[in-house]
Amino acid sequence: MDLTEELKARAMQGMHLPPLRLDPAAIRTVMINEVVPERPEDDFYGNAPAPLYLSTALPLFRRAGLQAASIREVTDNGIYITNAVKTPKRETTVPQAMIEESLPVLERELSLFPNLRAVMLMGDVAKKAFNLIVRKRTGKNAIPSGSTYQLRRTPFHAMGLRVFPSYIMTGRNLLIEKSKMAMAAEDIRAMLEFIRSQEQPGQPSGQGKQ
Repeated sequence: MDLTEELKARAMQGMHLPPLRLDPAAIRTVMINEVVPERPEDDFYGNAPAPLYLSTALPLFRRAGLQAASIREVTDNGIYITNAVKTPKRETTVPQAMIEESLPVLERELSLFPNLRAVMLMGDVAKKAFNLIVRKRTGKNAIPSGSTYQLRRTPFHAMGLRVFPSYIMTGRNLLIEKSKMAMAAEDIRAMLEFIRSQEQPGQPSGQGKQ
């Protein structure tokens, strides 16, 4: 499946869509980061020699026990990473209007994977976006208000999915905030354990294709 082709009908002009091909049936987890980078080549699936977003994301996976050296190895393990907001932010905060503009694309992304079991919300913007989607369908939030530190170990469920609230997985500040990096890695490890527990006996783990 070509994700750009699948999503472009829902996207507005100027939105960054993932230049990625994969097997949707292989995906077990969608990890939602906050916002796309200013340059598309720095995104998770960007064509820069060393995409900026992978400089923090891959170390998090390795710290969580998934020895991935590339984004392809992440998707091959049944994990698709995306951003809640598809246009670069223009200020330090992300306004509600920007989140709402990207919701049709994010909602379509979540619908593409028939074997999806879990969603990770990497940061407050991701949490807001996912809550908007769930509230539209169920009338209530998936994740209550409160600090991520207090919520992150609580087993939440929405739309048949296990939901893991965690911290943003990109940005140079993450390299400085060692405690948040440690907690995000711990949350990813918990997600990996959950996904493995959902595999049927004799069923291979996700083997996505790019």
